[in-house]
Amino acid sequence: MTRFPWKTALTVSTLLAATVYASAQMFSDRMNGHMQQGGTMDQMHQQMMQRGGMGNRGMMHGAQAGVTSTPTMPGQDAFGAIQEVVQILQADAKTDWAKVNIEALRQHLIDMNEVTLHAAATQRDVDNGIEIKVTGEGRTLEAIKRMVPAHVSELREIGWNAKSDDLQNGVTLTVIASETQPLTKLRALGFMGIMVQGGHHQQHHLMMAAGQFVH
Repeated sequence: MTRFPWKTALTVSTLLAATVYASAQMFSDRMNGHMQQGGTMDQMHQQMMQRGGMGNRGMMHGAQAGVTSTPTMPGQDAFGAIQEVVQILQADAKTDWAKVNIEALRQHLIDMNEVTLHAAATQRDVDNGIEIKVTGEGRTLEAIKRMVPAHVSELREIGWNAKSDDLQNGVTLTVIASETQPLTKLRALGFMGIMVQGGHHQQHHLMMAAGQFVH
């Protein structure tokens, strides 16, 4: 046995206690550092949020700056088209109100809606061209017989080789390919792609409302 065992035990205990205390102190210091850092990060985050919030509010304010207090969208295409034409007529001092016929324009826009959305179009290839049988019933049939032959006349004026033939339940539209309107393009355009050719629609709408043109 060693001499003075109680002194050795006391020394070891003292060293252990000192080690534990030092470790605890270091851990405490680290925690405080993390808390301080976390607090700093929280403050930075709050500052960024505040700045971001101010930025977002600024952006929202900027976006709203261009918004007027009165709506500008008409809410319905035909309504908007009629509104535009009426405004043009009202702004023209030469408008002859005795001839103006807004109802004629409204009926034509109904025709456009029927042909665009409700007509059936069956397409097939013919010799160097395409043939489209456009059919419908009731109001749609009436619109087809008014619009398709009239549009064929317009197509011819702009250089297309097109014709229309009456059917009992519609119209047959035939378009022959050319150098400027190749067969591949005609097939891709189909019925409505061909119907929207030319820039006459808008001018005809104005003339129709002014009583200068009957579709």
